[in-house]
Amino acid sequence: MRGAYGGRGSGKTRSFAKMSAVRAYMWDQAGREGMILCGREFLNSLEDSSLEEIKAAIRSEEWLLPHFDIGEKYVRTRSGRVKYTFAGLDQNINSIKSKSRILLGWVDEAEPVSEEAWVKLIPTLREDDSELWVTWNPESETSATHKRFRLSNDPRYKVVEINWRDNPRFPAKLERDRVRDKEERPEQYDHVWDGGFKTAVEGAYYAQALTVAKEMGRVTSVSMDPLMTLRAYWDIGGTGAKADATSIWVCQFIGREIRVLDYYEAQGQPLSAHLAWLRRRGYDDALCILPHDGGSGEKVYDTTYEGAIGAAGFDVRTIPNQGTGAASMRIEAGRRLFPRIVFDETKTAAGRTALGWYHEKRDEKRGIGLGPNHDWASHGADAFGLMCIDYEEPRSTDMPQIETDWVV
Repeated sequence: MRGAYGGRGSGKTRSFAKMSAVRAYMWDQAGREGMILCGREFLNSLEDSSLEEIKAAIRSEEWLLPHFDIGEKYVRTRSGRVKYTFAGLDQNINSIKSKSRILLGWVDEAEPVSEEAWVKLIPTLREDDSELWVTWNPESETSATHKRFRLSNDPRYKVVEINWRDNPRFPAKLERDRVRDKEERPEQYDHVWDGGFKTAVEGAYYAQALTVAKEMGRVTSVSMDPLMTLRAYWDIGGTGAKADATSIWVCQFIGREIRVLDYYEAQGQPLSAHLAWLRRRGYDDALCILPHDGGSGEKVYDTTYEGAIGAAGFDVRTIPNQGTGAASMRIEAGRRLFPRIVFDETKTAAGRTALGWYHEKRDEKRGIGLGPNHDWASHGADAFGLMCIDYEEPRSTDMPQIETDWVV
């Protein structure tokens, strides 16, 4: 298996198209017969396929062109021994299983390919020397393509990262686009151009602030100060498969800096599982700070979250209901405080992904905002906002007064 992943402008598709043509030429010269299967997850017509890239790749090499018969809807070697075929894995996967003598299977734009499709496709490559090639732009760490190929320990898998800077023929037009995106859309730049995972959507509240934090070195290794209060800010979920997730941010307030040490999220687990995580991580003495529903008895049988956490030996405090506009207040507090927040790079990765995705729900027909979208990212974002609201609230007893000469 050979694979390449990365961002825009790397030349992955054109390079693999050309390599496939070279292989077709070699097999043809050796008298081999068979097909090169070019697949994509979604392919409704040849216009959606790699056909035009393959034609362009062959035509770009004068020595290669005479060995191919290129038609409007086909490509094959002059002898007809090696032919290209194109298929959509979402619809034609079962018909692909019946195809014989597939010498090479190349899946382009492979990020959305499902595990089911991979399970069905790979056994169709039956020849002793059949190969699988995969090219894709990463989006999610949970994708089947990422898990199967980038996380594999199979020594036969050769997977490399390729980005725009690796392309010696990177076009001037794309360079202008790249520079413009870096200046005007920094929250999307890493995903689009440097092959990073997609961590932000249009309208995301904290995406740009996260990008700046990373550039300024505020996403790094963060140590706990044993002399300062350890705080755990919760967004309360519930038990059961359909329950909202419970999220916890662990932090310390050090002078005017907020050090975010850790992040936790779990769905459908009982309270004991969340408390066990705090203890395993060494946060036994953390002050647990809950949203207003921590005082409600509807989510833990016969008691409140506040009471149950206190009975488990943790100090606990509940933030009063902030009333109408509470979500907007949390977002604005988060935006104000972001420049003084430092995140642990490893332990808060999942939480930062949630913050980068947390966005406004919109009515596209009327072009108006409908407030924060309640999805998988909102639980971590709500707990983060609670931390920021609580930081800005005046307190006299639980936050040490530190003399500083800092000016913000």
